Amino acid sequence: MTRHRYSTPMPDSLRHLLRAGQHPARAVACPWCAAAEHRPCVMKTNQRQLPLPHPARISAWVRGVACCPLCQVEPGVECHLDGRPLPQGAVHPARETEAQETT
Repeated sequence: MTRHRYSTPMPDSLRHLLRAGQHPARAVACPWCAAAEHRPCVMKTNQRQLPLPHPARISAWVRGVACCPLCQVEPGVECHLDGRPLPQGAVHPARETEAQETT
């Protein structure tokens, strides 16, 4: 029996609706566990899938999506405090709130 292939790809807007139950940070690769885009984060020790993304993945997603209202940086730029980047690529909580509101 042959499988039918659809002639047109799925639009991004429809794909987003189908994945709406997942955390929006899964749209980026995880810098902590190296999980691919749209794949769940895993524990490094036993490769068990986690229900929520790692904090580093959430920070990477926030950096790519939202502007920071505190340090006035654009998406893609790290947050800073007194001219120095925040440790371990962290973001201000206000920027994370901004990212949650935009999705």
